Amino acid sequence: MGAIAADFGIKEALKQLGVQDINNGTSTGANNFSSGEILESYSPVDGQLIGKVKTTTNADYEKVMETATSAFKIWRTKPAPQRGEIVRQFGDKLREKKQALGKLVSYEMGKSLQEGLGEVQEMIDICDFAVGLSRQLHGLTMHSERPGHRMYEQYHSLGVVGIISAFNFPVAVWSWNTALAWICGDVCVWKPSEKVPLCGIACQNIAAEVFKANNLPEGISCLINGDYKVGELMTKDARVPLISATGSTRMGKIVAQEVAGRLGRSLLELGGNNAIIVTPDADIKMTVIGAVFGAVGTAGQRCTSTRRLIIHESIYDNVKRAIVDAYKQLRIGNPLDENNHVGPLIDKDAVKMYQNALSKVVEEGGKIAVEGGVLTGKGYESGCYVKPAIAEAKPDFKIVQHETFAPVLYLLKYNGNVEDAIHIQNNVAQGLSSAIMTNNLREAERFLSVEGSDCGIANVNIGTSGAEIGGAFGGEKETGGGRESGSDAWKVYMRRQTNTINYTTSLPLAQGIKFDL
Repeated sequence: MGAIAADFGIKEALKQLGVQDINNGTSTGANNFSSGEILESYSPVDGQLIGKVKTTTNADYEKVMETATSAFKIWRTKPAPQRGEIVRQFGDKLREKKQALGKLVSYEMGKSLQEGLGEVQEMIDICDFAVGLSRQLHGLTMHSERPGHRMYEQYHSLGVVGIISAFNFPVAVWSWNTALAWICGDVCVWKPSEKVPLCGIACQNIAAEVFKANNLPEGISCLINGDYKVGELMTKDARVPLISATGSTRMGKIVAQEVAGRLGRSLLELGGNNAIIVTPDADIKMTVIGAVFGAVGTAGQRCTSTRRLIIHESIYDNVKRAIVDAYKQLRIGNPLDENNHVGPLIDKDAVKMYQNALSKVVEEGGKIAVEGGVLTGKGYESGCYVKPAIAEAKPDFKIVQHETFAPVLYLLKYNGNVEDAIHIQNNVAQGLSSAIMTNNLREAERFLSVEGSDCGIANVNIGTSGAEIGGAFGGEKETGGGRESGSDAWKVYMRRQTNTINYTTSLPLAQGIKFDL
């Protein structure tokens, strides 16, 4: 393991998480029984090999499903507040291991240490939310049209929840699903991204420690590793009633069709092409902060990253100048060094995608306002570090309509009223996150109205990135329509049942139907 890992305590973090350095000859898996192929995890920070994981074979998957389905029969019978107590303990374990897990997230994925620690904090927060929720899995009581009858609805545990997560949030999105699923009495089988398998093993180790201490079956939390073929085992499996998948729209369409074909449920969190509208009444200083973090945070690899800045022509030059000046202050480098703002892209394929986007925007007639490029030399040996770029473009450019998972920000101009800007914002296939910067109450309310943003998230005077766990997270159109995390998102992890109780000695039928014998 390289100097960066040693200097920033990665080796010790791996040890604390039970994910030891392979150079010490020790294993790295919660799935060592597997006979599958070896999956290697390289850090985009320094290009060093972190560890190796065995992928899940068909036979391994069957063992996992047998373990999970068996555990479900036990777990679902535990009262929800008791399940909440287990989730509380899991949250406490995350508090103990926050620094170690945050460092692993940063080193294996490439996001800044602050963002890595923030991701673990998000896991802790959803555990706290879920613990409270464990005493609030309530249905409704309805009045029956029949005398002496009572109607109500209740929610029951669903079963095995399959979770397919993406590389950019290697632990938080899993926890959004898992904490709620556990509270609801479900068990989980998780396939993390093959680009960040060690984060998955670390989380599985933490969860296993909690379940073992409480004499609970290990199948409540299961892990499978590998590429899309491993994910297909779950999407095709009728024993998995719900598949929660986070990733590209292309992937989501495949999952949705496969799961729908067996009449299962899908919770999809897919692509985003998020915009901030900047009106003449905007606070430019706030706009710059929101736009720059949204565009370059996690090196532009968030589903909520700001891709488009839609600026009124009257302030376009001023906003452009302020944004360009802010980009000059960005520090790009090792994300474990908290002095840096921007770390690497996940891999060299992502770098090629970034380069292609910048070439395409120029081909379509756009102008580069802040030059991009791949960084080389000392500290950039992995080949995954790029310069955040800004391009002036038009809304109908094909590349602008496309989500590029990299730090490329498009400046777009509008010259009418706020309705014109909203039309530009909505005129893309994706519908995840959106924002407007304005001090005009009418503009803000119009943006939030039924005629306003068509996204699942619509913000006023904050950026597109950085959702809190208290609200339901998700988007519309090609973003998939799923909702995770807060509000009443828990209902997707349960099955609803309507009950009618007759406490009389007669049997009247609904709708006044007569059926006398």
